[in-house]
Amino acid sequence: MTRLTSAFWVQAYLTRLRLADIPAYVVARGDETAGNILVKQSPLDGTARAFQRIMAMDGSRPWDVLAEGPEAEVDATLRDQRRFDPDIWVIEVEDRTGRHLLDEEGLD
Repeated sequence: MTRLTSAFWVQAYLTRLRLADIPAYVVARGDETAGNILVKQSPLDGTARAFQRIMAMDGSRPWDVLAEGPEAEVDATLRDQRRFDPDIWVIEVEDRTGRHLLDEEGLD
């Protein structure tokens, strides 16, 4: 199975969010080809969740919660991740109802 480049996936994800009227921003650009992608979802109430892709035992790559809680703490976790790996992409999604679309088909 051919994998998409990180930059291509990010652009497709941002397009899907835009079509759903969900604001999203690239906070940090990572490696265009193979950079890991972290998604921060903010319901604009002072809290946030950060998601990362994991490799499951069956070979699938589901999204898993990396950090959750006060937004400042989630931001600190994301900064630590970027310090450890500068090739990481960080996308911030802002939706009061908590939508992020990561669980939709085609984004796996």
